[in-house]
Formats: sequence, structure tokens, C-alpha cells
Amino acid sequence: MATVELRFSALPEHVRTARLVAAAVARRAGVDEAVLDEVRLAVGEACTRAVGLHQSVGITAPVKVSLIEEEKQFSIEVGDEAPRSVPGERAGGAAGDDAEVETEEDEMGLAVISGLVDDVEVSAGEHGGLIRMTWPTTPPAAVLA
Repeated sequence: MATVELRFSALPEHVRTARLVAAAVARRAGVDEAVLDEVRLAVGEACTRAVGLHQSVGITAPVKVSLIEEEKQFSIEVGDEAPRSVPGERAGGAAGDDAEVETEEDEMGLAVISGLVDDVEVSAGEHGGLIRMTWPTTPPAAVLA
């Protein structure tokens, strides 16, 4: 199992770099060429979401991206360190309204990712969240000497 790890400051301008690296590693891992645009878009969406979560709560820790090549599959994990509150817990007033808008944007981002990737796992807790996206790979053609 080969893994490439990428960490970047939670700034929007670094999301493009993450997309390019993810596409290059996915291609090398054997992800079908026709799916690479979906890989790029899904990684971009997941990284943009992580950057937004970090910025919204003032976290300076980097966004983490792991690109994992396994037998017959390629996975990308995008992790953030933004704590999530207990479901159902809400603040009142204007802060509650802002949180509701952020929640809607977050749900929209997850919906886009789910539309692009068949195999998605999302987890979140008090220490941050993780989106794991997986694509099938095809073995490289045999090289004739």
C-alpha cells in the first residue's frame, strides 16, 4: 500500500494544488482516465469545505490530504480539525442564523461530493472530520520487454 500525504495551510489558493496532486497520483494508481475529472472536482470540493471549516473557527492547523493506493482501489482522505457540536445543539440569535447558513453550505458540499463519488464515507466529531472517497483501479497493462 503506497500513501502520499499532503498538508497545506487552510487557504483557498492551495486547493488547486491539492486537486492537481490528487489527479496525478490517481492517474498513476490506475484510476480510469474518464473518472479523473470527478476525482479533481471531488477533492476540490472536500478541500474547499475543510478550508472553510478551519477559517470559520480560526484554526491554523493545516488541512490534511492522504492519497492511498491499495490493491484494486484508490482512496483519498481529506481531514480537518474543526470541532463539530453535538447534533441538535444550537446557539440562538444571529450566531444561530450564521451556523444554519454554514450548515446548509456544508450539506451542499457533501451532496456535490456524493454525486461525484460512489463510495464516500463522512465522519465528524469534537476533534474534526474526515471525508474518505474511494475509486476502483485497473491494473497497468503488462510491459513487454
